[in-house]
Amino acid sequence: MTSAEPTTYPFGEPDRLEPDPLFAALRAERPLTRVRLPYGEAAWLATRYEDVRTVLGDPRFSRAAGVGRDEPRMRPHLLPPDTIMSMDPPEHSRLRRLVTKAFTVRGVERLRPRAQQIADGLVDAMLAGGAPANLVEDFALPLPITVICELLGVPYEDRTDFRLWSDAFLSTTKYTPDEVRLYVGRLREYMAGLIAERRAAGGGGEDLLSGLVVARDEDDRLSEGEMLSLAEGLLVAGHETTASQIPNFVYVLLNHPEQLETLRADLSLVPRAVEELMRFVPLGTGAGIARYALEDVELSGVTVRAGEPVLPAMASANRDESVYTDPDRLDLLRKEASHVGFGHGPHHCLGAPLARMELQVALDTLLRRLPGLRFAGAEEGIEWKDGLATRGPARMPVAWDTAD
Repeated sequence: MTSAEPTTYPFGEPDRLEPDPLFAALRAERPLTRVRLPYGEAAWLATRYEDVRTVLGDPRFSRAAGVGRDEPRMRPHLLPPDTIMSMDPPEHSRLRRLVTKAFTVRGVERLRPRAQQIADGLVDAMLAGGAPANLVEDFALPLPITVICELLGVPYEDRTDFRLWSDAFLSTTKYTPDEVRLYVGRLREYMAGLIAERRAAGGGGEDLLSGLVVARDEDDRLSEGEMLSLAEGLLVAGHETTASQIPNFVYVLLNHPEQLETLRADLSLVPRAVEELMRFVPLGTGAGIARYALEDVELSGVTVRAGEPVLPAMASANRDESVYTDPDRLDLLRKEASHVGFGHGPHHCLGAPLARMELQVALDTLLRRLPGLRFAGAEEGIEWKDGLATRGPARMPVAWDTAD
């Protein structure tokens, strides 16, 4: 390991949805730099697009090699070894295959009419209640939570509880380590209870939890711990990204009125807009999950030694000047390289097609049905999340034009 003194990371408190201003200098001068996160051992931070894609996709970098190590991380708790994010192929591939069918583009498109129905119902309620409305609680949260609950077979009426547990799972400083252990334990107990209900009913349901029970009990394709970890991960990740990005996207568009008008004038651009917004918006408050080098690997002229962890800074990669023209400019017509907002390689976000569909439905519905959508009052009235691994508004009052 290198003896260079690592820099504390993150470099500062996140500023709403702005990427860390130091990233640009690091990409130019020190694309790989030694950092130390709030928890775990020191690591390399990769900031350039090509290096990040290499760390995420090259088999010389491993997730499984981190098991048993004090991994660099933002949160106090380590990921369990039986979670899919702690595995490499072929074990990772075995678990991913069990649920991939539900998250293919074709599979997700079958859910689009239901997602549209949910979105329209939420906007109906907003219109009936009148402005201002809280975009987070009234639209951004219930849309993806309803979809993932129906897909998994989780009772929607339990959302208050599992939202608390999900926040604890993603907590950096919002909850104490003891609270995190308590709430994450309750999440596991809750999912175990739902699985027990499926078993008692004899299986046969069409939801994903029923499918996992069959894969465990009849096909022996995963262990009990793997099944629980997979179910927990699907519930948390299945709504958190979209619930955060819907208000994030609206916030960015309202602060880029020319781009917003381009989109309002042609809603067929919504899918392209979602991709550009995924590139532009830094969702996380830190870097991605560490990968460990299995052998010496050179990145941007720096040799990462076997056994050293590397953190991929996706937010920095998505603003790389060598890849994107004027990367700090939002351009909904951009046709350049794909972003790494959903990751890359074996651990590319399993639910990316679902998130894309929900984000497309959300933007299209909000812009089509709420003319003149805008902040209700001053932008300072927005309350931002604090102490979580994801960025975004916790409360975002919005208004819109109404007929005289």
